[in-house]
Amino acid sequence: MAARAAACLKATGFGGVSAIIQRMNDAPNSLPQAYDDEIDLWELWDTVWSGRWLIIAITALFAVGGVAYALVAQEWWRADVVLAPADKKALPGALSQLGGLASLAGVNIGGGGDQEPLAVLRSKGFAREFITEQNLMPVLLKDVKSSDGKPLDIRDALREFEKVRSVSDDKKTGLVTLGIRWKDPETAANWANLMVQRLNSRLRSQALAESQRNVDFLQKEMAATSVVSLQQSMGRVLEGEMQKLMLARGNEQFAFKVIDPATPPKQRDAPKRALVAIVATLAGGFLGLLAVFLRKAIRERRRPAAG
Repeated sequence: MAARAAACLKATGFGGVSAIIQRMNDAPNSLPQAYDDEIDLWELWDTVWSGRWLIIAITALFAVGGVAYALVAQEWWRADVVLAPADKKALPGALSQLGGLASLAGVNIGGGGDQEPLAVLRSKGFAREFITEQNLMPVLLKDVKSSDGKPLDIRDALREFEKVRSVSDDKKTGLVTLGIRWKDPETAANWANLMVQRLNSRLRSQALAESQRNVDFLQKEMAATSVVSLQQSMGRVLEGEMQKLMLARGNEQFAFKVIDPATPPKQRDAPKRALVAIVATLAGGFLGLLAVFLRKAIRERRRPAAG
């Protein structure tokens, strides 16, 4: 046996033996490199498991806090009213051709356009009028405190009202949705319906006043002129104004037709208690993990200094 080993060494030579010894020395060092990922995952799990009680404590604390907030937070309710622009009958062709003549005479026969009711509904001026007419300042400013010590006024009430009112329009269908978000469902529905009524009443009154003013002006001008052709032209414009006047008088839903009136909602809009509890629990778990890893990092940094 010894003779065979000697023969092998003689055959390989000194260089071959050195290579074999070098590979044997390197072999143990190669094993940890192959399993570095496994060792890191194991250390990660060991860190989490060793700090499991801290994670559980922080998660439970946040979960309880989230549930408590969801139970005691102010409840908000949202009521929506769906509207459609009222049909405006187009003026006859002869009247539309007289638009230039009517403009020169100071008479507007073209109307305010389809976007006017929506613009008025979104305007701050209309909201200010609604707040004043319904005496909403005490309600809107009940829980509001002045930041500069000055007395609260209509501007502060308007700012609070803008937070609870929303107006959206669907470009495809043309439908408009007015939403009111308030602390009780009955008030939210009441305000939404009242705003639509007030808008229709305001635009209807404006149209009636404008048409009556135009009718009076045209009748006065027709009586003052003796040119037959001019009298005929004014007569056609006067006919269109009389049609507008009659339509405005007989149509209470002048600007918007109510498709779906607002009703007191059965389900609150906020807070969404289940969502609040879930988010709070997830946030607590994440912060618990972060606290465990920070604790480990601090301990590892202190260890060399202590040594």
